[in-house]
Amino acid sequence: MSRIINIMACAAALLSAASCMKWDYIETEDFEARGKGLFITNEGNFQYGNATLTYYDPESDEVSNEVFIRANGFKLGDVAQSMVVRDGIGWIVVNNSHVIFAIDASTFKEVGRIEDLTSPRYIHFISDTKAYVTQLWDNRIFIVDPSARKITGYIDVPGMSMEAGSTEQMVQWGQYVYCNCWSYNNKIIKIDTLTDTVVDQLEVGLQPTSLVIDAYGKIWTLTDGGYEDNPYGYEEPALYRIDAETFTIEKTYKFSLGDTPSELTTNGDGSKIYWINDDIWQMDVKASRLPVRPVIESKSTIYYGLTVSPYEGDIYVADAIDYQQPGRIYRYNSAGTLLHSFYAGITPGAFAWK
Repeated sequence: MSRIINIMACAAALLSAASCMKWDYIETEDFEARGKGLFITNEGNFQYGNATLTYYDPESDEVSNEVFIRANGFKLGDVAQSMVVRDGIGWIVVNNSHVIFAIDASTFKEVGRIEDLTSPRYIHFISDTKAYVTQLWDNRIFIVDPSARKITGYIDVPGMSMEAGSTEQMVQWGQYVYCNCWSYNNKIIKIDTLTDTVVDQLEVGLQPTSLVIDAYGKIWTLTDGGYEDNPYGYEEPALYRIDAETFTIEKTYKFSLGDTPSELTTNGDGSKIYWINDDIWQMDVKASRLPVRPVIESKSTIYYGLTVSPYEGDIYVADAIDYQQPGRIYRYNSAGTLLHSFYAGITPGAFAWK
């Protein structure tokens, strides 16, 4: 089951009752993570409040699980969705706890938080004093001031409603931010960061699930095509290449009906894209067709998250196993040879490089 299907299955509960986290404190530990490293956000189980944060040192292969609660003395919250590291600060988006925590990326200690968000998904920084936060089941993108740790405004998204549409991942080209709207939607929106308004939108296939930008100013998105008996429709998934300058579709790569491509990402220099479709697939951004062989074959399990190291190009795959026990992270080199594996938390889903 993909992450998107999991979220949609939880939608009714999310709309009917918001989780209120109780911050119970325990004794803390001291950390000092120097150099390069990888954070893994472990979602946990919806409404269980058991999200965790893992830190991995690629040079020593040292793994530290549950570093947030160990460093701060209280739990991370309910559904850790995503994380971004910027200027030594890690920003952890905790969806169903309606909060974004700011932590020191070396000590893992909290340095602030942004609260009262509807259902945050991703954060994208415009400057030191402005960032956008996308939302699940909200027709607005929140504008926040990261330095003041507060909400400062909203961007209304045309055609969005609580029942149809939500905003997801964001990429930037010049003064414009582009964002995919996936739930019962088929739009990529273009936001002018000078006016904080949606100035254009582009139709793609049904339910674009992820968004990246390559080294040549080309935006890539995957659509999942919906599902059988979906009231909004059901079609073949597709990969789209969009020119950021003209905001037009340049090429469409079609998958087979029933495929479930997701978790689109790029390598460090933006010359290749990667995604999950049962197996792990890799494609040069200038390729004329989809690859015929995966770079990493499936282990008959649930590949749930994906990242590529911007330093040495190793491929990291998160295996959710059964969404109940601690998931496993596999590290492969760029040729697909297994280098290392380790256990993280329950439902590891997203990564952030330090």
